Amino acid sequence: MGICTSSTGQCRPHQSPVNINTKKVKHDSSLKPLYIYYDPKSSRRLVNVGHCFNVEFDDTNDKSVLSEGPLTGNYRLRQFHFHWGSSDRDGSEHVIDGQQYPAEIGEANPEIQNIIENLDKVKSRNKECPFTRFDLANLLPKDRNYWTYLGSLTTSPFLECVTWIILREAIPISSQQLDHFRSLLCTAENEEATFILENHRPIQPLEDRVIKSSCKNMVYKH
Repeated sequence: MGICTSSTGQCRPHQSPVNINTKKVKHDSSLKPLYIYYDPKSSRRLVNVGHCFNVEFDDTNDKSVLSEGPLTGNYRLRQFHFHWGSSDRDGSEHVIDGQQYPAEIGEANPEIQNIIENLDKVKSRNKECPFTRFDLANLLPKDRNYWTYLGSLTTSPFLECVTWIILREAIPISSQQLDHFRSLLCTAENEEATFILENHRPIQPLEDRVIKSSCKNMVYKH
């Protein structure tokens, strides 16, 4: 049974995020290694968009691209953002074997710390500041094995146009760093302050989709 929107009645059976049951994932030998090239000179600014903050990049040409894996063609990096919860017990959108993560709690991540040092400049909605020479590649884990499936955006209008690639190795982040995320406001400067505490969508049914993995016997690394 698909998910139907209340306004149009249109069935949406391929929504995201989902629970990744590692025992049911299928290894696909045709999946290629990911090709990732991110040019630090393409990073431009930090923006508070009200439900999270974006790190935005210049995507006018192939300065920073993701390709290969399950993809056809080059995908330019436009922006990335984080999802988090009101505590360290939740916050991730995709779930691994029924367990939700805020990310991996450990030592302070130096690349995330670089972002955090600028968050006070974008405390409220619509605030922005320059953010240049950020190397996103240093934020990613060394293990580039992944799960992949066809799904949707996790924010409105939830279009089913996304090839999801979920790296199996978690990115470490400390509780103190997450507290900085929770200090951001979803309200503008002239409005009563309201913090961004929950910005992740609930798990959606997998329906008839199959989640594929890039290697055999792939388990979550946390």
